[in-house]
Amino acid sequence: MSVGLLNIGTSALLANQTALQTTGNNIANVNTPGYSRQSVVLQEVQGQYTGSGYIGKGVAVTTVLRDYSAFLDAQSNLAAAQQAADSTLSAQLTQLENVFPGGSNGLGASVSNLLNSFSAVASAPTDLTARTVALANANQMTSQFRNSSASLDQLQTGVQTQLQQSVLAINSLATQIAAANNQIARTVGSGQPPNDLLDHRDQLISQLNQYVQTTSIPNADGTVAVFLAGSQALVQGTSANPLALTPSAYPGDFSSNTLTIQTGALSAPMDQTNLGGGSLKGLMSFLNKDLVQGRNLLGRMALAIGSVMNTQHKLGLDMNGNAGGNLFQIPNLPNGISASTNAGTETIGMSVIDPTQFAVSDYQMTYTSGTAGSITRLSDGKVSAFDFAAPPVQVDGLSLSASAVAVAGDRFLLKPFSTAAGQIDTAITAPKDLAVASPVQASVSSSNVGGLAVTSLQAVTGGGNLTHPVTLTFNASAATFDAVDNSPVPPALPITLATGVAYTPGQPISYNGWTLTLTGLPKGLTDSITVQAANSLYAKTNSGNATALVNLRDKVLFDGAPLTDGYAAAISQVGVLAQSAGFAASTSQTIATNAQTAKAAVSGVNLDEEAAKLLQFQQAYQASAKVLQIGQTIFNSLLQSVGA
Repeated sequence: MSVGLLNIGTSALLANQTALQTTGNNIANVNTPGYSRQSVVLQEVQGQYTGSGYIGKGVAVTTVLRDYSAFLDAQSNLAAAQQAADSTLSAQLTQLENVFPGGSNGLGASVSNLLNSFSAVASAPTDLTARTVALANANQMTSQFRNSSASLDQLQTGVQTQLQQSVLAINSLATQIAAANNQIARTVGSGQPPNDLLDHRDQLISQLNQYVQTTSIPNADGTVAVFLAGSQALVQGTSANPLALTPSAYPGDFSSNTLTIQTGALSAPMDQTNLGGGSLKGLMSFLNKDLVQGRNLLGRMALAIGSVMNTQHKLGLDMNGNAGGNLFQIPNLPNGISASTNAGTETIGMSVIDPTQFAVSDYQMTYTSGTAGSITRLSDGKVSAFDFAAPPVQVDGLSLSASAVAVAGDRFLLKPFSTAAGQIDTAITAPKDLAVASPVQASVSSSNVGGLAVTSLQAVTGGGNLTHPVTLTFNASAATFDAVDNSPVPPALPITLATGVAYTPGQPISYNGWTLTLTGLPKGLTDSITVQAANSLYAKTNSGNATALVNLRDKVLFDGAPLTDGYAAAISQVGVLAQSAGFAASTSQTIATNAQTAKAAVSGVNLDEEAAKLLQFQQAYQASAKVLQIGQTIFNSLLQSVGA
């Protein structure tokens, strides 16, 4: 009997000592990242049969298990990956939003200041001070375009650096997971779970999901296979397949990157849309989509504003009576970027034909034959056909040209706005070279008896007929006029442009590329107005083209909005992206926190609970010691009795 008590007491003492040690270990690791609470699994030792029944023989420690839920762990990793993607994208979009400031320091204010400064020039066309202010505002606007473009370049460089660092971190974690798999596989034969190694591997996988969303599948040998982007194996058993960042399919496109995975000797590109979550997904989404949109918004503004102002400026005359030139230096549109797989040698050129039709987008051309194929607008996926054998080839205000014959399957990436903002500059330096005078002037006939008066005259389009003398003869009784082109050049015969046109005071009248607005009413049948080329004296004192430049404020230029609203629309688009990303980040943060809380409820260490267990196991340990003491006393008494 005493021997049985000693055995039972010893087993109980050892079991409770193990429980105390495990509880102490839980308390010690309460702040250790990735640690899972451990519990001792006790099992009753099979009793010994006697004639009086089975008599218990004590307790045995079966194993020490982690309090771990694979489901909650996977849910936590998934939520953490999504939160990392959303918060990373939100942070980058906030920086992009800073490139488009509003208020008096914004690019929109610079555009408005430039156009408004031509109002002062229109009031005093011979005032060199007013012209100097206008030229300074032009320099200020182009400088802000270039500075904003430089900020986008810096943002792009920073994101690409973060991407490189993220890929290095992912590869390092994958290597460590493979090493942990190797250690765990070696312990499988012991029949007991290597809790600390399992915690270490789970923590590595959790860290990995901060960079890229993964799926883990356990193997029979204790290892786990880690997959990303749906089915790409990052870790297989004890080996890891490294990731790499490579240029896009268009080697000349430095604004985007492609993620590839190296499996043996094969390198396979990964679809960005399948990455799921993780900071890497947020960075790549921003670099390949949002930053491209921001650059296109800025570039479209620079190219459109520069183009329409150049067109109008060239219609005017400077203080010396010379035809105006470009107000801004605008870079030529870049050639299309050839895909690395192209078999042909064709080059795609681009030029501007209508800035009002510009879309905020890049384009992809895909050939289905030597001359024809389709153009995809990447911003919304709209597809249109093209055929260089039947020109012209145009898309969204752009004209495309081909230098040779392509091969079916060839592709080109068109980025019309990529360089505009970074290279725009002011083309003139002397205030007197501002072409603010109208190239045409209106003369009221000295024989007029009515009250016709010229309110404004502006050249709106160029062309050979712009300066042809045109006489408007009014019929007061019928409230109409006739328009006749009296050009002196051959055939030198008057050309009737219109007859019996209804006249309404204040209503614009347009012919040969100019627009005339009159007030007052004619009398009789001979009142007339003649519009003709401006003489040199008129050019020095006239400001019709300055007024035309001011009126560009209301020109419909950006998606149906006027020129001066273009920047506000750009701010709005970027702001909506940033705001939406902020909401998504806030929501995913809440989901991730809840998932982590649910996981911690199972795997985390609760100090109050562990303290209670300490008392429980301490008392059991002391009681076990008492059993041993009693057994020892009984055994000694027995020995004394036998000895007596």
